[in-house]
Amino acid sequence: MFGPDLCGTQKKKLHLIVSYQGQNYPIKKELECETDKLTHFYTFVLRPDASYSILIDGRERDSGSLYTDWDILPPRKIKAAKAKSMSLYSSITYPKFLCPLIMQGYDSIPKEIPDPSAKEPEDWDDEENGIWRPPKIPNPKYKGPWKPKRIKNPNYKGKWRIPYIDNPEFEDDPDLYVLKPIKYVGIEVWQVKAGSVFDNVLICDDPDYAKEVVQDILSNREIEKEAFEEAEKIRRAREEEEAQRAREEGERRRRERGYDRNHRDKYRKVSKNRNRHDHWDDYHDEL
Repeated sequence: MFGPDLCGTQKKKLHLIVSYQGQNYPIKKELECETDKLTHFYTFVLRPDASYSILIDGRERDSGSLYTDWDILPPRKIKAAKAKSMSLYSSITYPKFLCPLIMQGYDSIPKEIPDPSAKEPEDWDDEENGIWRPPKIPNPKYKGPWKPKRIKNPNYKGKWRIPYIDNPEFEDDPDLYVLKPIKYVGIEVWQVKAGSVFDNVLICDDPDYAKEVVQDILSNREIEKEAFEEAEKIRRAREEEEAQRAREEGERRRRERGYDRNHRDKYRKVSKNRNRHDHWDDYHDEL
């Protein structure tokens, strides 16, 4: 199965399903199709080495292999489940025998020192207040707790990855690319709007001939594009004309409803006043 699938505004997919030993296998990649309304030619090329190419309008959009992009056969390689991690740190500390040499005098630096600019107050009394000591301030020479410096690890070879080994369940099939004899071509169409046309289906074993067919079909692309743009102009003009008529009709109806409403309100006011006068006349007659 090969071809575009457009459904609503979200689904814009290119299907590619390969049949092998009675089972259908969809491609694992997400392929996108064209979304405009012009003619497009989709080509799937499958080669004897199980490699493939996907072309749209003669230009390659994607490529790969039946071995990797479908789950038809088990993978050739699998991760070694019993492999042990050989991770190394990218940096290491200075050798231990250098640390004492670097540490000499480092830890003896106090975090705070007496403020050299502080002076004992004149009214300070040692007998009453005790021995005066200047307040302390942060020591600018203090560098925090000592930590050994780190250097690049000469034995580091990058991030460790699980190695791959041969898959014991893999069994190659040299005829993986071979398709069964094709007798029929079916087109699946589920349309919710008109305008799609399917034709010019070609199945062959000559990529060069297929390329010539594509070029021949698309040789009138510019003429088609000009005709399509002209048709779009006519369609938009017709839609605008219909929309204008609808607006004018709506305005006419609103005016008529406004006239009827004013007429009814005026009639109700006259009728109400008339009833009031009739009631007064009846009361006058009784007097």
